[in-house]
Amino acid sequence: MKIPLVVIVGRPNVGKSTLYNRLTGVREAIVDDESGVTRDRNYGEVEWNNKKFNLIDTGGYVPNSPDLFETAIREQVEIAIEESDVILFVTNSRDGILPVDTLIGQMLRQAQKKCFLLVNKVDSHNQDYLLNEFYALGLGDPLPVSALVGRGTGDFLDLLTNDFVEQIEEDDDKRLKIAIVGRPNVGKSSLTNALLGYNRSIVTDIPGTTRDSINSVIKYYGDDIVLIDTAGLRKKSKILESIEYFSSIRTLKAIAESDVAVILIDATIGLENQDQKILDEAVRRRKGIII
Repeated sequence: MKIPLVVIVGRPNVGKSTLYNRLTGVREAIVDDESGVTRDRNYGEVEWNNKKFNLIDTGGYVPNSPDLFETAIREQVEIAIEESDVILFVTNSRDGILPVDTLIGQMLRQAQKKCFLLVNKVDSHNQDYLLNEFYALGLGDPLPVSALVGRGTGDFLDLLTNDFVEQIEEDDDKRLKIAIVGRPNVGKSSLTNALLGYNRSIVTDIPGTTRDSINSVIKYYGDDIVLIDTAGLRKKSKILESIEYFSSIRTLKAIAESDVAVILIDATIGLENQDQKILDEAVRRRKGIII
């Protein structure tokens, strides 16, 4: 059974990483008042009332260049819309609605993706009046939360997980599932294509959980082996942060659905910090690992 993917979006410095830390229960993402400071591992698993979901934060995927800022935000919201099951749109009650918030709101309305509008930094009932402005975004009732002190997060989680099913460990599909993961541009597509092209052993393409996610099946000595998510980034981006963000989402989903993670490393560069994070994620989820 696939675990739902929930993505946190919003402009910098609205408390996305603090919310991520609150929901996952661990302090993984670095939190600072300086915009775009989140560059640590920012995906994890959340369990609430015996219901699990994967959570990812756009966090530090913001370029320093003011010229690229809006483009990056737009691209990352597009990726979130494509990849996620639910989107958490985080805003800041103290700033009100800024132009970037309006842009994100328009994109989410047009996408008609299930979305929760969270108004952060509402630390007490006395500040609930700050919600009124956020109705203008046209995304339904704004939900007051305080990621820092935890106010409202329990009620919000009840709403979020209401449609999720309780997790059952048994998996009906007994085929071996292999995920080929690694940093961008280490040759994952080349390795995947080489495996799929071997003796023309490809059997079929199975639609994955998203519109452009494809799982491919190869036969090896009479057994079916599923290669998880062989699709690449559909819309090429020149913004490094957007490519890294897309890669993080795909890595999280592929490892979660696999039995064995094949972690590809560029021999000319060696082991880097991002490689170690991918390894840690596979170990944390107790997957078989081939490097």
